[in-house]
Amino acid sequence: MSARYLAYKILFDIEVNGNYSNMALNKYLNEAGLDDQDKGFVTELVYGIIEKKRYLDYMINKVSKIKVRKMQHSVKLVLRMGVYQLVYMDGVTDYAAINESVNIMKKLDKRSASFVNAVLRNISRNLDEVKDISLNTVDKLAIYYSYENWIVENLVKEYGFERTEAILRALSQKPNIYLRVNRTKLRPGQSMDYLVGQIIGRIIDQGLEASRVEGLEEAIKVKGLKSIDKHPLFREGYVSVQDISSILVAKVMNPKRESRVLDLCAAPGGKSTHIGELMENTGHLISQDIFDHKIKLMNTYARRLGLNNMEARLGDALVLNDDYIGKFDYVLCDVPCSGMGIVRRKPEIKYKKEEEVLNLPDLQYQILENASSYLKEGGILIYSTCTIFRQENMEVVDRFLANHKDFDLDDLGSVKEFLGIGDKDLVKILPDRYEMDGFFICRMKKI
Repeated sequence: MSARYLAYKILFDIEVNGNYSNMALNKYLNEAGLDDQDKGFVTELVYGIIEKKRYLDYMINKVSKIKVRKMQHSVKLVLRMGVYQLVYMDGVTDYAAINESVNIMKKLDKRSASFVNAVLRNISRNLDEVKDISLNTVDKLAIYYSYENWIVENLVKEYGFERTEAILRALSQKPNIYLRVNRTKLRPGQSMDYLVGQIIGRIIDQGLEASRVEGLEEAIKVKGLKSIDKHPLFREGYVSVQDISSILVAKVMNPKRESRVLDLCAAPGGKSTHIGELMENTGHLISQDIFDHKIKLMNTYARRLGLNNMEARLGDALVLNDDYIGKFDYVLCDVPCSGMGIVRRKPEIKYKKEEEVLNLPDLQYQILENASSYLKEGGILIYSTCTIFRQENMEVVDRFLANHKDFDLDDLGSVKEFLGIGDKDLVKILPDRYEMDGFFICRMKKI
């Protein structure tokens, strides 16, 4: 099976069957037996088309008498594949993009092959004109950056038109890859500076680029890394893949050794394992999630890193657990959210319907409400999201603090200096300012 035809099958599975892109990609790529170059081609094509879907349809509609919404799935998907290659893949010739798309269409529906050929040739001949779009309205911004209109409208209300475009532009860039070094691998007398330097040296010896992240001792920025799962440093538990924004959550918590910590919505476990490392494998960390298969995933994660202080448990953050009341020094609420800060990693988020997120603030507040009961006096409550909408961030915190006079905002510690946010007591990371995912982090103390 050719790489392009495999990409079509994956896109069909996502578009028609509603499968998640990462699950569909893993499923088909694992079964296909392609080499690394073809796997990379398929991955770029699939994610690129999901990320640019509305703009691809806009370009197709400019030259096609039949509008995309009226096309059968096979024709629509093959056209998107062809247009994406014409516009975004410099290493693919126009001839190959068109010819291979037509060949796929012949396999699927011979009658539509000539139509696909005509549309793609027309786009190829008039590419500059077809690509042209004036970014002067919310609707045009939503089309060009490929979002549901309501998302862009809400961003413009909160950040203004120009800042919204800057945020959308930043979210359209490929994300950097960062590794978090496992500090429990330190030997007696070793410093983190030394361990990180050793790991960077091993990465560079393999022909990759690696550098320190200034002000964040456990973080390494890597370029050229194709796959981490089989890398010795990963298998031996020396590193995990984690974005800087996500790393900052545990840094804001800054848990002490021998603490009792609860992570209420822990899966897939990146923040939990980081907390366990910061506690130097001491104390007791309960990492809770509602899905059994994610509990197994987190246990595997902890074993790989050699964390004996982390226990993954099944539990629902929305249900008050009487056994937890007043038992913990730290509680993390990394709550379910709209995910608008991590669009670069999960492009399907762009096409969420507004009704899917309307109830999130109430759900987030209920989790925060339950979590507050689990803390000892003087305990620390962390609220975090990977979204940039105020109604899921500051408005939830304001509501909580208004109803809980026994909680105050607490100092963010070294994270303030790292981000350059002065005396602010909240972390609000916008992608156009920092080269990292959009995030919100708040630290509160029970007084």
